Amino acid sequence: MIHEELRPILDLTRRKALEMNSFDLSFDTLSQIPEFPLSDLKSFVPSTEDLVRLLLEYELEKFTDIVENNDLLDKNAIDAMMHVSVEISRKFNDIFPSLSPQIKLRYPAVYHEQFQKRLKVISEKIRINLGIGMGQGMYRSDLSAELISRLYLSRLIDIHNPDFFPLESFSFDVLFNQMFESLIRSIATPEGLKYFEKQLKINNLQPRSKKKTQQSVLH
Repeated sequence: MIHEELRPILDLTRRKALEMNSFDLSFDTLSQIPEFPLSDLKSFVPSTEDLVRLLLEYELEKFTDIVENNDLLDKNAIDAMMHVSVEISRKFNDIFPSLSPQIKLRYPAVYHEQFQKRLKVISEKIRINLGIGMGQGMYRSDLSAELISRLYLSRLIDIHNPDFFPLESFSFDVLFNQMFESLIRSIATPEGLKYFEKQLKINNLQPRSKKKTQQSVLH
């Protein structure tokens, strides 16, 4: 459990790291930020690696809240998947930026530990969603929950990687919509696809034919 007094400091640390476009979270670097409460941070966190672990745990907490607080049982499976995905998209900057290539390179053990925790959260919910969707005839019956979970999480991380998709060239909303659409099309039955196409129109999402620039990249 993250101490309440530490939460605003973690928010500030994440914000400053993103503003500086740097994930050098050493205490020396943080000490150069005007009015940064370094002494307060040190009272909770003894090392940079512990700080990185706490930042990732903080993001995981927010990520889990989104997944846990959206009922996946009493809805059409595609609607449920879409709703959770839209919430993740809307709050993406709060739950994913620290899972960046820089963090993976600097702190591989911490990154791997965090990835596995997120994968567990996603896997449990996707397993439920897939079971419901198969029962509703929305999803194919030959799907692997572990494989779909890994694809879902890895794509969420990839579309926020500026080396793959620089912000000046790709809109995150368009990338996310394309990623989600590609996933649903890969797991849905003909009945599910028909329903999904209907929901795209109802929710005023772009059909695939209008996303040609992103389509070739994500397939």
